[in-house]
This record gives sequence, structure tokens and C-alpha cells, in this order.
Amino acid sequence: MEGFEDENPFEQDAEHIPSETSSVAIFEPSSSPPPHSGAVSPTSPQHHQSFRGPEPQTHAASNRTDFCCTRDRYLHANDDAEIAQIVDALKTSANSSSPYITYVIRTGDAEARHRYSEFESLRESLSKLYPTLIIPPIPSKQTIGDYAVKQAKAKEDAALIARRKRMLQTFLNRLGRHPILSTEHVFHRFLDGEVSWVRAFSSLSPTVADPLAQGEVLNSPPISLLPKNILKAPSHNPTDQNAIQAYAALPNPSAAHPLRRADQRFLDSEAFTLKFANHMSGPMEKVTRRVVKRWSDYAQDHADLGATLNGFSLNEHHELASAIEKTGQAVDATYVSTTKLLQEIEQKWAEPLHEYTQFASIIKKLLAYRHQKHVQYEMTQDVLENKREQLEELEKSEKEARRLDDALSRGRAVGPSTSTDPEGGSSEQNEERRSTDSSYVPPHPGQNPARRRTRTPGMGLINALSYTLHGMMDVDPETARRNSITKTKESISTLEDALHLAAQDLKYSSSTIQADLDRFQRQKVADFREMGIAMALAHRDWCKKNLEAWEEAKKEIEKIPDHPNKAPTPPETASSPSGGDPVPSSSNRRDSTATVNGR
Repeated sequence: MEGFEDENPFEQDAEHIPSETSSVAIFEPSSSPPPHSGAVSPTSPQHHQSFRGPEPQTHAASNRTDFCCTRDRYLHANDDAEIAQIVDALKTSANSSSPYITYVIRTGDAEARHRYSEFESLRESLSKLYPTLIIPPIPSKQTIGDYAVKQAKAKEDAALIARRKRMLQTFLNRLGRHPILSTEHVFHRFLDGEVSWVRAFSSLSPTVADPLAQGEVLNSPPISLLPKNILKAPSHNPTDQNAIQAYAALPNPSAAHPLRRADQRFLDSEAFTLKFANHMSGPMEKVTRRVVKRWSDYAQDHADLGATLNGFSLNEHHELASAIEKTGQAVDATYVSTTKLLQEIEQKWAEPLHEYTQFASIIKKLLAYRHQKHVQYEMTQDVLENKREQLEELEKSEKEARRLDDALSRGRAVGPSTSTDPEGGSSEQNEERRSTDSSYVPPHPGQNPARRRTRTPGMGLINALSYTLHGMMDVDPETARRNSITKTKESISTLEDALHLAAQDLKYSSSTIQADLDRFQRQKVADFREMGIAMALAHRDWCKKNLEAWEEAKKEIEKIPDHPNKAPTPPETASSPSGGDPVPSSSNRRDSTATVNGR
């Protein structure tokens, strides 16, 4: 484990020198590029205030005065560890054709009720609004196997509901303590019981299948302004409508696309995250599940043993009956304390471990988003470079064509202006006469579809294509070349703007993700410390309770009289006259026939 911790790239100290891309500062880039559009390096220096994650146990916005609502003021004025509490889980069928579980959230004096799917939509919306932040996870859905085993009772499972209550409350409190997510008004509206998150079924059109799409919050800005493809939107503000056209020119890369110039800092982060995910979802969770199962079996065995001893005590009398009964009570106390220990392990060890397994998957997606932004920047560079080469070739062709035209013009100017024809008259007059006598027929572009009155079924598209192809073949090469030059220049200008935006996005994504990774590392250290302390306290309390119960059982057992055949007290030993080993006294030597004769 020491080597595992030493390779942690999330931990940053004063001696570590980060890479250029990861050390840039967070800033708010404008959606529209500056007038001079050129190739911008994502590692160029910027003079902006750097972002630093919050220190542990401090609130990022404790000095804020510009609160957007009452919930915002409460979140940043309350220093309690549990900002939001889920106080109950109720079964209801309001506005639905089938029953479901709704969770009652209490934040200060406000009370809101939401079902699991609404928590899910909140987290999904925050992930799109903040693609460069680590959004805390919510408890996983049940697997198909769980539904197959429990069938219709799956939604009524008390253990599942209690587990979801705890983990959903943890999710809300992690959002409330986050320096940025705690200021999001969408989160405040989720905690406000007077705001409708999902519109009631009674107000829906019969054709609407998904009620989540019709919610008051989900169907209003900023969530309604989110783009379909988050990669073609600004990282700092994906809902910016003014940037849609500028970002449309950016490519849509794959997460598996390799990088030419990868940032070593994020390569290390990806490698560590993969190792952390494999360690958490592999040995840690497997061993924890096995420990929980064995403690559960141990508790059940003691429950059976205690019941057996208590029943057996009814068949005995006097001190023996009391001793057996007290022993059964001690075994029962062991069962109770073990059940309590099992609950502590599940709630304060197993569930946080599973949550950090989910965190590892979230961080992998976050790093994949940053990887795609980097690939997007490099692909835009490549396309821009190809367009510039294409423009250079077209300009060379145009320059060569102009040189030939100039040479032909100079040749015609140097030659004789007129020449005598054998038949009389000048050559220019003869040429003019021939052009007048002969009828010049221009290239026929094909039949115009607009003038055609009788159309054969199925021939409209073919004739239109034929007309277009004739027009393309009859275009002057010089005109086509000049049009290509104009279009290429326009494409280069658009790509330069897009490259500038991609560079800004890469800077912002790298610095924001790195800052949130550092904050997450501090959170992880604090959480694992609390998990270890909770595990130690749980075992200490288990040992204390068992020790007390068995001490009382021992006192009751000692009241049982000695057995009549019990051996006498060990004889006193006398020292040997020679100073050697002591020898037992002959007067206190046990008579081997005493037990046989019953004396």
C-alpha cells in the first residue's frame, strides 16, 4: 500500500512541478473569439487569478453576500456537517398509476419530497452543466437479478430504502459542501419544497411518455438550454447560446483517439485512477462483502445458541439453571452487539467504499472528457493546417495562370498588329467576317427543368442532376479556382476562431479538473480517516459490550458449588536441604485411593 500511495498524482506538494497545461489558471473565456484569430497554444501564459480548492472543513463561500435565494443563504450560513437531512421515506402513488417511494428532505425550515428518479435527473443535469467537476454519485440502481429475486417487493425492501436514504443524504450534503456546486440555483430549487421539479401527470398530454421532460425545473433554463453534444459547447458555460455557431466547426472526437502531445500529469492521473478503481472494486469490495457475510453468519449462530441455552436452563435447577441462563443471556448479548457491529460496518465502511468505487468511474469519465477536448484541439490544428496547404496550392495555381496570361498578352502586343490576307483585306477583318457568317452555338447546359411541362414519373431527380452536372462541367476553370480560394479562406478564418475556442476550453478544462482532483484528494483522505476511526470504535464497543456480558455470566457460573470429586488444593512444596529443586511434602501427598474409596 505504501507504493500505491506514493504513486498518487492527485497529491501535490511544493516540490512537485506540474506540467504546463496542468498549471494554467482558471479563467472565464469569452464565447466569441477576439478580432485577430490565430493559432493559440493551450499552454500560452495567461494573467488570471488561479483557482485553489477549498481547505478541509472550511466553506468556500463563507464571506458571500450575494445570495440568490433563501436556500443559498442557508447552505452558506450553516456550518453543520449535515446540511440536508432525509428524515423519512414514504410510499405513495400521487400523480402516478403505480406506487413509489418518495424521500422527505429537510433543509432548515424547508421540506421537499423527491423520488429516486428525480435525484438521478438532478445529478445528470449537474454533470452537463459542470462537465469539468466531480459530481458526487447517488446509490446504484438495483440489478435485474435483484428484481428477479424479489419481484414486486423490490421497491418495498426496507434495507434497500434505508440504504438509499443514507446515500442520498450523503449526496445532498456533498453538493452542499462543494465550493461551486453549492452555489448552483438548480440545486437550491431541488431543495425548495415550493418548486415543482416534475410536473404532475394530470397536467400532461396523453401523448407524453416521459414526465421528466415536462418538469417545471427540468423544462426551464438553464437545463433546457443544454446542447445535445457537450463537446460542442464551452466548458465554462455549456448553456451559452451565442457560442453554438462558433463551436459547430469543432470536430467530435472519440475518447479512444490517441494524442500526439499528451500531458504527462493527466496520463499519471488516468493510470492512478484506473489502479484505484481496480483496487476498490476488486479486493476491497470483495473482502468487505465476505467479512459482512461472515459477521452475519456469526450473529445468526449466536442467536440460535442463545435460544438453545435459555431453553436448556428450564430443565435444570438451582445454581446450574441460573448459570446456564446467564450464559445464554451473554450469548444473546453477543448476538446483539454483533448485529450492531454489522450495521456499523455496512454503513460506515462498506457503503463509503462502494461510493468511492463510483467516484473512480466518475473521475475516469472526467479525464476522458478532458482527453476529448485535447484531441479536439489537435484535430482542429490538423484541419487548419490542411486548409492552409490547400490554399497555398490554389494560390500557386492562380499565380501560375496569371503569369501565363501576362506572357500571352505580352506576346500578342509584340507581334504585328495586322496581317494581309491573300484574298484581300486584313486577317482581323476576315476573322470578323467568319464570326459574323457562322452562327455561334454556346455549350448547351441541358434541358431546364423549369420549362418542362410534361414530366415522366421518376425522371425529375435524374433531369435535375443532369442539369447540375452540365453546369458544373461548363464552369470556367479560372472562376472555379477563384471560388475555391475564397471558400478556403473563409474556412481558414472559421477554423482559426474554432482553434482559439478549443485552446481556451483545453486551458479551462485542464486547470479546473486538476483543481477539483486536488480537492477530491483532500476529501478522500479525510473520509478514509473517518472510516478507519469508525471501524475502530465499532470493534471497541463490540468488545466492551461482550466483556461486560461475559463478566456477569462468569460471576453467576462461579456460584455453582464445587464438584465433590474435585481434586484438593495443590500441596505446598518444601525446599530441598541441599538447596536444589523443591520436593512435595509427604504429609500433603494425594492418596490415589481416596477417589476410588469415595473418601
